[in-house]
Amino acid sequence: MHASTHTLDPAILQAIADVRDPELGVGIVDLGLVYRARRAPGRVDVAITLTSRGCPLAGLILEETKVCLEDRFGAATAVGVELVWEPRWTPDRMSGAARALLSR
Repeated sequence: MHASTHTLDPAILQAIADVRDPELGVGIVDLGLVYRARRAPGRVDVAITLTSRGCPLAGLILEETKVCLEDRFGAATAVGVELVWEPRWTPDRMSGAARALLSR
């Protein structure tokens, strides 16, 4: 099951669009790693996955995501970034732009 568009707030996706998977050099949004991105009054919640459970840079990706959200939505907004493994990520979640970058 893929994340549906009603759980992917466009303002949140824009705020984290520049967060990249350092190993692949492609943004986590284009890779399809964002499974949930939603806002409530005073709160932003994001759930992301990684291409591999063994990713040595998971902490860096999560921290960069949190910093970008705090910068965009301000200190008065609580930010939650959760790492999830279900559903499992597959390459079919990638955008056309990500596919083009990785096929070079």
